[in-house]
Amino acid sequence: MSGAKTVLVIDDDADYRKVVALFLRQKGCPVLEANEGDEGIKLAKTHRPQVILCDLLMPRCNGFQVCRALRHDEALRQTRIIVTSGRHFEVDRQAALAAGADDYLTKPFDPNLLLNILSETDGAAPPADVTEVTEVDGPPGSEAVSLRFWGVRGSIPTPGPATVRYGGNTSCLELRADGRIIILDAGTGLRLLGQQLVAEFGDQPLDLTLLLTHTHWDHIQGLPFFMPVYHPRNQLRILGFEGARHGLDNILTSQMESPFFPIGLREVPANVTIEELKDFTFNVGPVKVQAAFANHPGICVGFRLFTSAGSIAFFPDNEMHQSNRPASPELAAPEPAHFARSENQKLIDFLSGTDILIIDSQYDREEYAHHVGWGHGCLDEVVELAIEARIKHLYLFHHDPNHDDAKIDQMVAEARGLVAMRKAALEVDAAKEGLRVELPVAGRP
Repeated sequence: MSGAKTVLVIDDDADYRKVVALFLRQKGCPVLEANEGDEGIKLAKTHRPQVILCDLLMPRCNGFQVCRALRHDEALRQTRIIVTSGRHFEVDRQAALAAGADDYLTKPFDPNLLLNILSETDGAAPPADVTEVTEVDGPPGSEAVSLRFWGVRGSIPTPGPATVRYGGNTSCLELRADGRIIILDAGTGLRLLGQQLVAEFGDQPLDLTLLLTHTHWDHIQGLPFFMPVYHPRNQLRILGFEGARHGLDNILTSQMESPFFPIGLREVPANVTIEELKDFTFNVGPVKVQAAFANHPGICVGFRLFTSAGSIAFFPDNEMHQSNRPASPELAAPEPAHFARSENQKLIDFLSGTDILIIDSQYDREEYAHHVGWGHGCLDEVVELAIEARIKHLYLFHHDPNHDDAKIDQMVAEARGLVAMRKAALEVDAAKEGLRVELPVAGRP
């Protein structure tokens, strides 16, 4: 390859980064390496490489953020940015291009594609040199830990006689743990939770924390109708990660701007703060929270919360990785099947030993065959995941808008049948609106 280009590889997967860097060096390219986005931005601004190969999903600073930061630097206007990802979602590719990427490659990619891109890039340059986690606190408590489902449906609310038992509101859970009230997602179920909190606490000031897995509409559309934000003595702290195209603050305030809503989020009487998370481990008071990327379009995570009564994991939108792409013979990288297994194993390790797992189980096996790559779960694969991760209690979640109560009953029966076939010690239920689950604190009956 003539006219070797300096390439900056930004990827938090050290093994994959080294494989790609070795391949490029063998082709005569000087290579810089960074293990996270902020470090990559610094290296890019210092060394001005001709090509940047940047992973999409990285903690602290994701690929969208890297693209936007570098496209604002006049000195890097000619640098070619290639976003890489182990996910196949077209919406991610479009969002990466909108953020400033020139190309989008799906891992493990054909090395010839990369060589072609390098050969199309003009110029040359030199090599380089080669940084970390915060917590938020609150008053501890010792009450029993309880989990309550306020919205269990996916995509769009589905009220009506066919969904009465399981419910038709979209994603929202309430966790009361160790003196804290933590809300998971702000779908339409948030409206009902708000009514309950006002009825229960009256004029007492509330200090609430809302964790957002992502900002798809069915996970945020309840926020304008959450009654506690209309009381001046209340505090609501919203924590989430930056969106694909816009910051978290922009997304949440925009949905309450005119002409969409008569009252802006900045105009509500309560003290509402919006914080974009950088670290994937943090605390809400005494509750430790860990986040992990989910396999779903855009920036989407799941949370695992460690309470005095055990841990609860929440992955409302997730699809297990599939190995449905041809192998790349020249690049000594994992084959697609191995890559998919590796990504799935990361989730198994993250969830290992969780007491309660609430996870996207939208499709049965036949339905899933027509929805591969949509970013939602297959019942059979979810059960297998729960068994492999030694989950104690699995709750099927993100019920399809076209599934009535009878269909969900059928899916629960199928899941329990799969558990019985495996002779596993896993309890399975479907998430049900209004269901309250008590977890006794250690040392209490």
